[in-house]
Amino acid sequence: MKRHPVSVGEALDRWLRAKGLRRRMDLAAAVDEWPVIVGPQIAAVTRAESVTADGVLWVRVTTSAWANELSLMAPRILAKVNQGRTGQIRDIRWLVGHHPPDPR
Repeated sequence: MKRHPVSVGEALDRWLRAKGLRRRMDLAAAVDEWPVIVGPQIAAVTRAESVTADGVLWVRVTTSAWANELSLMAPRILAKVNQGRTGQIRDIRWLVGHHPPDPR
């Protein structure tokens, strides 16, 4: 059988899909995209920390007042987080506590 050459990106994409990792990577990208998704005001008091394999996004919030406000906004935030995403974030969990400055 003769194989045709493919780009490294295409080969990697095929491998990720075959191993079931493409969806997981898409979910994890929500952490990096968080500041763009929520905007500067919310990004200033929050930091997305991680996403579980089953689609729970963990976000650190500076105060309980902000956590309460954001929990009320969660359906709208989830809709924005999931827009254009192949994997779906199913829930956001808020962790109250100081977060260090973003190193990026």
